[in-house]
Amino acid sequence: MTGDKTIQRALKLLEGRARATDSLANPAAVRSYLKLRLAGREHEVFVCVFLDAQNRVIAFEELFRGTLTQTSVYPREVVKEALAKNAAGLILCHNHPSGVAEPSFQDQALTRSLSEALALVDVKVLDHFVVAGASAVSFAERGLL
Repeated sequence: MTGDKTIQRALKLLEGRARATDSLANPAAVRSYLKLRLAGREHEVFVCVFLDAQNRVIAFEELFRGTLTQTSVYPREVVKEALAKNAAGLILCHNHPSGVAEPSFQDQALTRSLSEALALVDVKVLDHFVVAGASAVSFAERGLL
């Protein structure tokens, strides 16, 4: 089996489990899932994992795509997608193609803005991950939410 086929098979397994249970409720499971999903991206992307009230995955969507070093994220669009999917919560994630997973000041400010905007429509931000290569940093684990 080639590397791509192995990754695709692992993703299908993780997605099946995530839809059947609340397996993405803990940061370790989310970290593994997101590292697989964002591995090898050469440009920055911003994704949302939309969750129901039991933290089961409704959808994984790449909402914004940027350049090597940045992505523009629009809170209005994130709120619209959350409402359209009837999500109770979501997990934010973006990658750093630079290979450094440390959240920037801008990442932290964006997370606050999104959390505030989504709270107005009763959607909870459970976490925000920054993925870089084999590393992924959880804002929740760092106390940044």
